[in-house]
Amino acid sequence: MDYLLGDKGYDSDAIVAKVEAQGATAVIPSRKNRKQPRELDKDLYKLRHLVENAFLHLKRWRGIATRYAKNLSSFVAAVQIRCLALWLAIS
Repeated sequence: MDYLLGDKGYDSDAIVAKVEAQGATAVIPSRKNRKQPRELDKDLYKLRHLVENAFLHLKRWRGIATRYAKNLSSFVAAVQIRCLALWLAIS
């Protein structure tokens, strides 16, 4: 099953309806002012933190953060090299 992990900023009926129309499940915490809060799988929502950290580590590399590579293939190669370096560091 596919999931969309998002923060409270994406809590709207339109976004949730679009995600469900595409056959996925929205894992988005409800805002404080929502009259009927939705159920939230907290264990699955915790995985969002790992994705945010991966983007944080990518942006720490100046070449990616400033989009130093001018063409798409060079930029994708730089992202792949950085992801490989991150993966090797945690392995």
